[in-house]
Amino acid sequence: MRKKIQKVRAKKKLGQHFLKDINIAKSISETLTFENYNTVLEIGPGMGTLTDFLIPMTDDLNLIEIDKEAVEYLENKYPNLGSKIIEGDFLKLDLNQIFRKKLFAIIGNFPYNISTQIIFKTIEYRDQIPFFCGMFQKEVAERICESPGSKKYGIISVLTQLFYKTDLLFEVPPNVFNPVPNVYSAVIQLIRKNNINLNCNEQLLFRIVKLSFQQRRKTLRNSLKNLNISEKLREDSIFDKRPEMLSGFDFVQITKRIDNGNIPN
Repeated sequence: MRKKIQKVRAKKKLGQHFLKDINIAKSISETLTFENYNTVLEIGPGMGTLTDFLIPMTDDLNLIEIDKEAVEYLENKYPNLGSKIIEGDFLKLDLNQIFRKKLFAIIGNFPYNISTQIIFKTIEYRDQIPFFCGMFQKEVAERICESPGSKKYGIISVLTQLFYKTDLLFEVPPNVFNPVPNVYSAVIQLIRKNNINLNCNEQLLFRIVKLSFQQRRKTLRNSLKNLNISEKLREDSIFDKRPEMLSGFDFVQITKRIDNGNIPN
C-alpha cells in the first residue's frame, strides 16, 4: 500500500478545481439512470467528493485519475476498489481494453482544460456510452447544449447533438470549489439517442462540420469550396447559409449529397 496522504494539492497545470460541496456532488450522482448497464467510469475523482456518492450505487465503479498524488489518496480511501482505480490520462486510455464491449456511463467533475476533448472521445465511443453527466465551465456547457441560430452553436454542438440528447441541468458558483475558479460552472447530461443510423459517410460528415465552422462567418459555398462540389449542387440555396443556421440533420443531408460526387479524402 502506498503512503497515506491526508490531502491532495490542486495542481494548476492539470486544471484541477476540487468540488467541496457535497450537495452538488449528491445531485450529480442522482442523475445516473442504470438502464441496461451497471458500469460507471468517473473521470478526475480528485479526493472523492463525488465518488462517495457513487460507491453505494454500483458494484462496478472505475476511477481514472492522472494525478499520482490523488491516486495515492484514493487507494488509501477506497482500498476495496483495488485495480479499478486507474492512474492515467483518460484521453489516452484504451477504453476497449478496460471495458471490452460493455456499456458504461461516464460521470465526473472534469478539468476545464480537457473537457471538450472528453466530449469528443465520448462521441468516438458512443456505442458503449449510453449516459454521460459532468461538470464543465459554464461557457463550454452552453455551447454543447446550444441550438442552431446562436453564436454559441458550433462544432461540438452539432456533433454531440447528432448522437445524444443534451441537457444543461444546473449552474454551479465558483465558491464551491477549491481553489476557486474565476468562472461559473454548469452540469450537463447526455443521454444517447436510440437507433442512431445516420446512413452517411461519418468521416466526411465530421470534416464538413469542422470546415464549415472554421469559417463560420462565411456561407457554406465559400467555406466548403475546397471540396470541389459540383456547380449544380453549389446552386442549391442551402449553400447560401452560414453553418450556425443548420441542424445536425441538415449537415447529414448535405454530406449525403456531396458524397454522391465522390469527394476525395
